[in-house]
Amino acid sequence: MPGMDGFEVARRLKAAPQTTHIPIIFMTGLTETEYLVAALESGGVDYVTKPIKPKEVLARMGVHLAGARERRQTRNALDAFGYATITVRAADGCLMWQTPLARELLERYCGTQAPTTPPEVLGWLQACLQTVARGDEPAKLSLERGPKRLTFRLHQQIGDSDAGGDWLIVMREVSDTAVIEAMSLSFKLTAKEAEVLYWVVKGKTNKDIGDTLGSSPMTVKKHLERVFVKLGVETRTAAAGMAMSRIRRLHPQFEG
Repeated sequence: MPGMDGFEVARRLKAAPQTTHIPIIFMTGLTETEYLVAALESGGVDYVTKPIKPKEVLARMGVHLAGARERRQTRNALDAFGYATITVRAADGCLMWQTPLARELLERYCGTQAPTTPPEVLGWLQACLQTVARGDEPAKLSLERGPKRLTFRLHQQIGDSDAGGDWLIVMREVSDTAVIEAMSLSFKLTAKEAEVLYWVVKGKTNKDIGDTLGSSPMTVKKHLERVFVKLGVETRTAAAGMAMSRIRRLHPQFEG
C-alpha cells in the first residue's frame, strides 16, 4: 500500500468513532508472530493467512459481524430509551461512543467532547479495571456540581478482552434540589438558609459554602445563625444531624 500500511489503516479506523464498530479481519501472507500480534494490536479482531480458504473467511466474517450487530443493537437500545451511556476503550482511554444525553452531561460537567474521555473518568476507569481484575466490585464515581451530581457506574465489557476491550459506562444525574426545598418547608427556612444548611450537611466550611453560593463567609455565617435559631440548636454538628434525620425520612436515597 503506497504511503500507509494496513496496520496504520486499522489504527485510524479504530480511532474514529464513526468507524470503530467495524470489525477488521487481516488477510496477510506474513506468518511471523510479530506481524500477527501487530495486526491484533492495531485493532484487528482476527486474521487469515494466504492462501485463503473462502469458506473459512466467510465463516469468520459471519461470527464477527454477528458480534458487532449485537453490540450495536445494545447501543441503539440505550440511545432510544434516553440512557446516558458511554463506551471507553481501555487500551488508550479513547471515548468511542456516547448517547446524546451522555454527550450533553459530559460537556456540562467536564467540558469535554468525544473522543476525549474526561481525565477524572479515565482515572476512575483504570482504578475500576484493577479492582475487577482482583475480583472485587468496582466503586462508583460521583462528580458534584452544586446540588446536582453525576454518577458513573461500570456496566460491562464489550469487544476483545485480550486488548482490554471497550467498557460500557452508565451515567446518572441526581439532583438534590428537592432535598433543599424539603429542608426549607420542614424547618421554615428561607431558600438561602436551606441552601446553607444543605452544604453544612455536606460538611462544607463557611468559605466553601460562600464560594459555591457567591457570598462572603460572613454572609454565610449570618444565614447559619438564623438556621440555628429556627432549629433550636447551637452547633453545626447538631444542625446537620437534625437535618439529616429529617431528610432521610423524606428522601431515603439522599447521600449526606
